[in-house]
Amino acid sequence: MAMVAARAGVSGQTVSRVVNDSPRVDPATRARVEQAMSDLGYRPHRAARALRTGRSQTIGLVVTTLATVGNSRMLQAAAGAAAERGYALTVVTAASGSAGVDAAFDRLAEQEVDGAIVLNEASALVPAAARPAGLRLVVVDAIADHGLRAVHSDHAGGAAAATRHLLDLGHETVHHLAGPADSFAAAERERGWRETLVAHGIRPPAVVRGDWSSDSGHAAAGSVAAASAVFCANDQMALGLVRGLEDAGRRVPTDVGVVGFDDVPDAANYRPPLTTIRQDFPALADRAVAALVAEIEGGTDAAGEAPATSVVSTSLVVRSSTAAR
Repeated sequence: MAMVAARAGVSGQTVSRVVNDSPRVDPATRARVEQAMSDLGYRPHRAARALRTGRSQTIGLVVTTLATVGNSRMLQAAAGAAAERGYALTVVTAASGSAGVDAAFDRLAEQEVDGAIVLNEASALVPAAARPAGLRLVVVDAIADHGLRAVHSDHAGGAAAATRHLLDLGHETVHHLAGPADSFAAAERERGWRETLVAHGIRPPAVVRGDWSSDSGHAAAGSVAAASAVFCANDQMALGLVRGLEDAGRRVPTDVGVVGFDDVPDAANYRPPLTTIRQDFPALADRAVAALVAEIEGGTDAAGEAPATSVVSTSLVVRSSTAAR
């Protein structure tokens, strides 16, 4: 840092302010210091900074699996959102059960992270887990409880939009291929579907349940073979369902309208291209990281208090797997 200061012709304190992104540096001086840092190959020493500030500038991400599309896309988006705020990201996979989350939290505490984001399936295990003192947490796809901040997509609203879309096309009812019973997202999507049918004076058909995989969607085809419209709780199950229906001689969308959820990158290239509900994973990750950084740095929202729950909007994307009756 002293070498950077000498090269730029400024004090060491000015270099420190530039490194810590202080607004108390005029643009010309900042540019001169940053050029000196580049010329000398200077990089801030993370461990030394942690000793000085009491923060490691690292946050954790706790997952039970990265095999699902939602978790893998959240990882990618969270890494970018953390980097934009000057934080590194470390990922810990938790085994099933609260003991697995306990162990994950212990590993994060050993790495002295400043806080952690807990994703989806792991979020449900947090209330029963033993949290190390001082570990700040934000949960994704869970209810804000136990003093935690929560962030989730508008699953129920998206499901309602999917169901209304199928009803508006002339279907008398809409069947539902749901996700696992212990999933917050699956429960919210089922709720949105069910409440929309009831609001239209329609008795909801029996739910068919899958496990998020395309294989489970294919296996479910026999259970909804007579349906004219199916809302699937994710795009992978919709993919398997479409193949299973067509194996049984039922064409999509001529005989059966199908809507998915997530809008995975390949959804537009399904056959037929899939009508689905788009989750904004970058916005979801950004909200989660922003909420956690606010906890770490003592920030609040404009009203002076941290919101307990932040909900990210979803949107209907209409493609060729649905058509008017």
